[in-house]
Order: sequence, then C-alpha cells, then structure tokens
Amino acid sequence: MSPERTSMDFRLLVWRIFMVVGLFLLVGGLYSFQVAQADRYVKLATDNRLRFIRIPPPRGVIYDANGLSLAENVRTFDIKGYPLDLSKEGVLSRIAVLFQRHGIPFTEEDLARSCDRQFWAPFRAVTLVSNLTLSQVADLVTDPEFVPQLFPFPVWRRIYPAGPLAAHITGYVGEITREELQQRGDQGYLGGDQLGKAGIERFYEEQLRGQAGEEAVEVDARGRRLRQIDYRPPAPGADIRLTLDLGAQRVASELMGGRRGVLLAMDVHTGALRVFYSSPTYDVNPLTWGVSPSEWGKLVNDPDRPMLNRAIGGVYPPGSVFKVVPALLGLASGTVTASTTVHCPGYLKLGDRTFRCWQRWGHGRENLVAAIRDSCDVYFYQLGLWLGADALVSFAERFGVGKLTGVDLPGEVEGTAAGREWKKRRLNESWYQGDTVNYSIGQGFLLMTPLQVARMAAVVANGGKLVTPHFAEGHPAPVTDLQLPQEALRLVRKGLEEVVRTGTGKPAGGFGVEIAGKTGTAQNAHGEDHAWFFGYAPAKDPKLVAVALVEGGGKGSSVAGPLVAELLAYLCLGERRGNEGRGGQ
Repeated sequence: MSPERTSMDFRLLVWRIFMVVGLFLLVGGLYSFQVAQADRYVKLATDNRLRFIRIPPPRGVIYDANGLSLAENVRTFDIKGYPLDLSKEGVLSRIAVLFQRHGIPFTEEDLARSCDRQFWAPFRAVTLVSNLTLSQVADLVTDPEFVPQLFPFPVWRRIYPAGPLAAHITGYVGEITREELQQRGDQGYLGGDQLGKAGIERFYEEQLRGQAGEEAVEVDARGRRLRQIDYRPPAPGADIRLTLDLGAQRVASELMGGRRGVLLAMDVHTGALRVFYSSPTYDVNPLTWGVSPSEWGKLVNDPDRPMLNRAIGGVYPPGSVFKVVPALLGLASGTVTASTTVHCPGYLKLGDRTFRCWQRWGHGRENLVAAIRDSCDVYFYQLGLWLGADALVSFAERFGVGKLTGVDLPGEVEGTAAGREWKKRRLNESWYQGDTVNYSIGQGFLLMTPLQVARMAAVVANGGKLVTPHFAEGHPAPVTDLQLPQEALRLVRKGLEEVVRTGTGKPAGGFGVEIAGKTGTAQNAHGEDHAWFFGYAPAKDPKLVAVALVEGGGKGSSVAGPLVAELLAYLCLGERRGNEGRGGQ
C-alpha cells in the first residue's frame, strides 16, 4: 500500500472517530437537558417568557325609552398576577399579609381558591382582588412590601342607576361559574369573565357582552415587562334601548307601596312594555360587585321572595278578569247573543253542590253586557256549562293561556290552561261539570301570569290581535290575528266600559282619563283573596293596557282598580290624578 493511501485512511479514521464522539456528546447533552435536568430548564424557560393579559370589553349600555341609563359601566381596578409566579413558595402568603394590612380581607386559602377557579393557562393573568378605587391601588403599589408578582389592571364594572326600581328587568351580571364555563366553553369565555345572570343582561348576553381584547408582553425572569409583542383592543358590546318608561316605573313603585304583587303596562298594538314592576324587589348592584354567602342566602331565602319576577314567574288564578274569554266565545259561537239573559238568584245549583255568586242576594236577570258590568258569577257559570269545557279550554289557549308569551326575559313560566287531559294526566281524575263552572270564572285549575292577563286584555282592546310582549326596541315582535267577530268584541268592550262607569270597577273612574276594564277577586289558598284589575285607555281608542295584581289584597275593585287607573292617567296625561272615591267592591 502506498504512503499516500495509508495517510488518507488514517485521516478518514480520525474523522470517523471525531464524528462518533461528537454524536455521543450531542446525545449526552440532549439527555442532560431533556431528561436529567428537564425540570430546571423548564423553570428557567418559563421565567423568561411571553405573558398574556385578557382585556375585558365594556358591556353595551341599557337605556330606557327616554334615553336614561338602566345599566352602564364604571372604571375600577383589579389586582392581577400570573399562576406561575403566584405558585412560587411563600408568594400567596405575602400577598395575603399585604392585602390584610390594607383592609382587604383575603387569606392565603382564599387567594389559592381564586387562582384555581380562574386558572386557564399558566401564562394568562388571574384576578386576585376586584373593584378597587384608584386611591386603594395607589396605597397598595406604594407599600414597600408590595409583591412584585402583582400588577394593577383597569377594568369596566357594571352599575345599575335605577337599582331596585328596574331590577327584574335589567337583571345583573356576575362572574362566570365553572358550570357555566363548561356550557359556554365554545363561545370564547374564560374564567373570571362577567356573564349576564338574569333579566335583559342574560337574555341579550350575546349583544351586550362585546369581544375581549388581549395584550401579549415579554417579561424577564423577575416578571418585569420588557416590551409589547401584540395588542388586540376589546370591542364594546352593543347598546340596547328598551321600551320601558322609567318615570312611569317609579310611579308604579310608589303606587304599589311595598305590597306584594305586580303593576305593568303595555302597548295594546305592538306589545311594547312601558311599565313592568314586580314587588317586592331587590338591589342588583351588590350582586354585581359581590356579596358574601350569608348575604346571598338571606336574599334567596327571604319569605317575600324579592328575586321572583312575579309578572312572568308567578302564577295565580285570574278570577273574574278571565270572564272576557267565555264572553267572547259565547258570542263568537252563537251560544249567546246580546239579548240572551240568565237569572241570578245569588247561586247556581249543580247536582248536590251550590256555587255562589259574589253578590249573595243575586243580580236578577242579566244579559252579557250587564253580567260583565256586575261581574255576575251565575251568568258565567251557566255560560260555561253551555259552552263546555273542551271548547272553553281550546279558546282560552288561543289567547295565550297556558303558553309562554315570548317576552324577551328569562324565567317565564307557562301557567296552566288545564282541561280534561291535563287533569287526567296530572291528578288521574276525571273532569266534572263543577270544574267547568269554576273555570268559567277564572278559578279552579286555571293559572295565569300577570303578563298573560295583559296579553289577553290587549286582544279585546286592539280588535282581536294577540301581541308578543317585548322590551327591546327594533326587535321583531310577532302579532297574530285571532280573527274574532268584531261585533262580539264591540259588545265585550261595551261591558268593560260599563264596569268602570257604573259597575264593579267604579273606583277606577275619575282619574282624568276614560278607561275600560275588569275587576277580579281570586281565591288564595294561603290567605286573603288576590286583587286583580286590568284596564285599557283611552276607552274608545285603546293604546295602552295595564294590569294590577295585589297578592292577598282582597277586592280587585277597591284595591287593584285605582292602581291601574292612576298609572294609565300618568302614561296618557303625564300626571297623577288622585281619586277621592276609592270605596266599592
């Protein structure tokens, strides 16, 4: 072998040995970094990284019909930190001591739970304390013991200027729960976000919420900001204007005077809700800013149930306000005419049972208009028997009885239209003629919400159209023509005018606006009778219908009637007109 070939082979051997040694060194290094010292280098990497700050958007403002804000936003400050920084030994303990020194009552355990509840990713900030003022933040950050892993962050918080006055309408927002986060995980929510919990805030959550922004920043190993990498500004939520008249809502509150019940008013042609007051009510502001478990328990366990929206969530026997339904069916079907009369001796005998009229000595001979005027139970007992239960229940359902109204609020209940099948299914009992007799005067198994009563009354007032109650302006609200005979509607309206002029609803007259309406006194299994009244105005050209329900109020004529009349006077005339003569049934 030549010397040149020997030299070349030697050089190749050296290179092979060098490459093999280099490969072993590379594998050893990789093993050291990736396996043997993995934890150490992961920690070093995470101490010098990008961090992301979620920027919540301002929610859309909720306005009343006159442009007064019902829900708006104010600036407050959160104190935030990153889970990776906060998880270092002793950090949460130091933060707890710092907070307590400044009057913020958080323990280390409280802070740990808060971090766990909001945890989404180790590099996304979580909130440790919310709703601080600028002066509180200044005191914290100038404290020599201020923990460097913390940073203040300006946020928008919700306030409700009308407070309890519109609580059942606006609802409130609160921090999203773990369960809600699981349900809405694909909608862009993260732990710590605010979510509509009730009312308009909940129903129109998608429009009001807006889109969160985000800032990506680079920090050093001490968590100090180096530079901004990316920034996406938040998109504000859409504003919503309601049909509610806050001034009239305040009048309704004053008229109710703390009594349990409902007072509402609605446009008979469009279903636009002008007044919607449920009493008692509650202040939504503390719920948005945070209440203690004991405060929350006291509110939800209050026997007066202030959080119940009685206008759509309370169901009651409608009593005599329901009599317009059998009256219209009787006329529309030809079962009775304007001249058909029934003799009322004060009772109706049905087998071995006696059904009494509210007027114990009777009304004598009554036609339909007089029976509506006097609210004669015996006339409607007999009318119900002539019509039959099946026809009566079916016709009532056309008026929305036992069905959701479609109002743009959560929490609405259907009530009960009842009937043969319902009774058999629920009670495993047959339907009797006595059930029909009770049904015909709005008692028995029949249950309605106050809003359903307003919708039913609007059908009479507007010429036979079933409207959809609503709050938000500019949103479609379907109207269904029930195609009722106009002569039947004319006769029933005549009876309702007589109710206020000379009949059971006379105490509702004399408030400065001519109204027509119907009284109702419904049995209450828990105490004194419920007082009902619906009225619409002006009587000859109806524009608004109002309904009053006073739980355990007694007589609808003397208790509920004047409430409706005074509210309608305010809405139609812009003023309140008292009435000296509030006596009567």
